[in-house]
Amino acid sequence: MPRETDDRPSPSQQQPSLVQLQRRAIDVLTRMAPDAGPLGEAFRAAGHELALVGGPVRDAFLGRVSNDLDFATSATPDDAEPLLAAWGDAHWDVGREFGTVGARRFAGRRGTGSADVVVEVTTYRTDEYDASSRKPVVAFGDTLEGDLSRRDFTVNAMAVRVPDLVFVDPFDGLGDLARRVLRTPVDPRQSFDDDPLRMMRAARFVAQLGFTLDDAARAAVVDMAERITIVSAERVRDELVKLLLAPHARAGLELLVDTGLAEHVLPELPALRLEIDEHHRHKDVYEHSLMVLEKAIALETGPDGAVPGPDLVLRLAALLHDIGKPRTRRFETGGGVSFHHHEVVGAKMVAKRLKALRFDKQTVQDVARLTELHLRFHGYGEGEWTDSAVRRYVTDAGPLLERLHRLTRSDSTTRNTRKAARLSAAYDDLETRIARLREQEELAAIRPDLDGTQIMAALGIGPGRDVGEAYRFLLELRMDRGPLGEDAARAELLRWWADRQGSGPQGSVPQGSAG
Repeated sequence: MPRETDDRPSPSQQQPSLVQLQRRAIDVLTRMAPDAGPLGEAFRAAGHELALVGGPVRDAFLGRVSNDLDFATSATPDDAEPLLAAWGDAHWDVGREFGTVGARRFAGRRGTGSADVVVEVTTYRTDEYDASSRKPVVAFGDTLEGDLSRRDFTVNAMAVRVPDLVFVDPFDGLGDLARRVLRTPVDPRQSFDDDPLRMMRAARFVAQLGFTLDDAARAAVVDMAERITIVSAERVRDELVKLLLAPHARAGLELLVDTGLAEHVLPELPALRLEIDEHHRHKDVYEHSLMVLEKAIALETGPDGAVPGPDLVLRLAALLHDIGKPRTRRFETGGGVSFHHHEVVGAKMVAKRLKALRFDKQTVQDVARLTELHLRFHGYGEGEWTDSAVRRYVTDAGPLLERLHRLTRSDSTTRNTRKAARLSAAYDDLETRIARLREQEELAAIRPDLDGTQIMAALGIGPGRDVGEAYRFLLELRMDRGPLGEDAARAELLRWWADRQGSGPQGSVPQGSAG
């Protein structure tokens, strides 16, 4: 499905009037009607109500067409499924226990090059959480208005009855949309008590839409933040990911921290507010981390670039790269503050937190690795790196190199323009050297000059531990001195082997360069 264009006005732009919103919606809903209309006709002919609800309606007023359509209906899943099967080219019922069935209509049916249309139809319902349960209890309802009352925010509690396109807005969601405010349809404490994940959704919608949270809803989140702990880690993670990938990620994160939600879902983030940056460049490390995130986002590329945005791994690393500072802070003689090895400690903390949030293994490894490497560039501008050091920088970063470039550049948030220019120039020089060495040596695939078979032939040995140690010796040699060629590498290997044999069977592989 093509990526939607984000033509929403920023908070600093003039807010659209109700008339402007209505005109947008009419245009968008008219374009959506060829798909929604026939489905609505089918449900009406079978004696059921059908209404487009939630995000697609909200987005229609924001001028955006959605190809994923959510509907609410008076029909039960058993009644809705055959209607969807007749309408679509494929259908499913994996959400039947929650009253939801779905279908997909292929673009070819309409004879256009547009994307497929996916619909999910859910029986009118209410759901709530037991005080000690992580799963919602679902109960079917009997009216559209009742169904809308259980929605998270008024801007998502608007509906359009199909096929007649009758607008239903019992909670003034359109007014809140014009005011760019998030407000709950019912008392916020009741709403958040019924589904505590809605508190996370508040931060996510702030990040996605650039809206502000209503004062009453904000106060309720502050009072009820601990209730988020009954929600499963997977659901919390999904909301956090959507927040981080949104256009206004910083605003969403600030809401999480300011309301106390972050204390329960990402406690390492608010902990940074207490730690003064060692260079005294910012109010605190928390503010610095948010600035690094914003700079990293700005360095993401388009779809054909090295780091297509939005990039979750880069954004997580930018946000969390300094979380080891609170545990490593030391007050030095003379009033200074140090954070020795905070990158190593931080990498372990990152892995632990992301695992707790049930992130996939690769994401955990990548973000932790970037955290561990983010200081590697430190000192490059003050002292000349050897080619060996540049090779190690590239090899250690591996497939994360382009992200590491952006993280390192973003981590420079000094307000001293001369220092900023010096750091930028130093990193420009490093990237130039990397590019030059890559052309010469194929850095991404550095290997010793001899492979395992050649090592065994040269030393007259069979497979075993000695081959692995010899291979590591040659790799160290390759990193330090660059390509040697097979003859020179074989001579170095035989010299190493003779020295090793002379030291006895317990001899170890020398560390560093043999040359």
